Amino acid sequence: MTSGTTRSARELWGAHFATDAAPLMQRINASIGFDKRLWAEDVRGSVAHARMLAARGIIGEADRDAILAGLEAIAREIEEGRFVFDPALEDIHLNIEARLTERIGEAGRRLHTARSRNDQVATDLRLWVRSAIDRADALLRELQAVLLELAERHAADVMPGFTHLQAAQPVTLGHHLAAYVEMFGRDRDRFACARRRLNECPLGAAALAGTSFPIDREATAGELGFDRPMANSIDAVSDRDFALDYLATAAICAVHLSRLAEELVLWATPQFGFVRLPEAFTSGSSIMPQKRNPDAAELVRGKSGRVIGHLVALLTVLKGLPLAYSKDMQEDKEGLFDAADTLELCLAATAAMLREARFDVARLRAAAGLGHTTATDLADWLVRVKGVPFREAHAVAARAVRRAEELGCGLEDLSDAELAALDPRLDPRVREVLGVDRSVASRTSFGGTAPVRVREAIAAARARFLGEAQR
Repeated sequence: MTSGTTRSARELWGAHFATDAAPLMQRINASIGFDKRLWAEDVRGSVAHARMLAARGIIGEADRDAILAGLEAIAREIEEGRFVFDPALEDIHLNIEARLTERIGEAGRRLHTARSRNDQVATDLRLWVRSAIDRADALLRELQAVLLELAERHAADVMPGFTHLQAAQPVTLGHHLAAYVEMFGRDRDRFACARRRLNECPLGAAALAGTSFPIDREATAGELGFDRPMANSIDAVSDRDFALDYLATAAICAVHLSRLAEELVLWATPQFGFVRLPEAFTSGSSIMPQKRNPDAAELVRGKSGRVIGHLVALLTVLKGLPLAYSKDMQEDKEGLFDAADTLELCLAATAAMLREARFDVARLRAAAGLGHTTATDLADWLVRVKGVPFREAHAVAARAVRRAEELGCGLEDLSDAELAALDPRLDPRVREVLGVDRSVASRTSFGGTAPVRVREAIAAARARFLGEAQR
């Protein structure tokens, strides 16, 4: 196995320090245990920096070539698991630099010219977050595709719509599922905005004040795929807004996932019976043989708390920091990495679970009429056909509901005589709106639950979110 040369604090920081760091200081100070995840970004940033230094005549071409070859070899060592990360070297930056110097000698010591670990880590982390955003967007797109496929399949299948978790009005299952497509679309937009904002390059800000070397920050920014260099060197090394942007968006997305998971948990109960989740994403009980527990959905619901917690934690770390860099900012990474891992796992699991889920459309239809869900249709009919003011029509419909409850029947089961006794304006034509199918078919306003509108919305969503041509 290959190992970097172990160096003491005195070797790292020079003659200013007369003693090595205490063992406890080494433990609290070291970040290599988690920031080694940034190795690819660190190598990439160092390659761009070395090329720029040579192009500006700050280092020679021979040193540049040695540095680039050394970094390429180190990347292979890490990829193949042959690189030994040394906690005494604190972080990924010093680990790679020490190994580079070990491999190529004096040229390796020239790489850190005109930069600091402050702008180095800020650059690495922006590159990492940018990739995390791209991964999240791809997973969100896949989840939207699964939801749209289900929504299209169930565009006309009636179910109860709820407010306060009480039956409210009939809707279609396709309409309900498409609501999550819109939520995840906003998540994708938030990630895209966060990506745009973060795409400025800190490299070249050095410790906080810039550098006296004639560097070309536009060149390094362009090579690393950034739109421009950051405009202020102090801001460049002290800013972690981009990490907060990611975590805030991830937290909102996790909440959306949690709401969907909660509905799946409820709907999978025998009391609801709306959906059967795939066995591969459920578990049994060690004592109750009949159980099929929706564990994957419950874990998606539960893990949202982790993502929200990481956002709050980083906000708390940053809220009292003076400019520019403080070591507190080392606490930005573990929560960020875990939030990304958690979100990506939950997105993938939700899509896979839904892909194999089976909805009981007969049970959904039977439940759609429970709770007198067409009462609003009755009131609307009085307004539309009889010219009754809505508040008065609302009161008439409420009396009809009370009478149906007394008789233990649905609104549509009330006789013509009973309806007329409640209000003489309720003639037999009102039955045209009392069925759940007629109710949903009548909701033809833009964004409504009428199957014709649901199918139009699905086609539009496929075009907006998946890039598919509308048929």
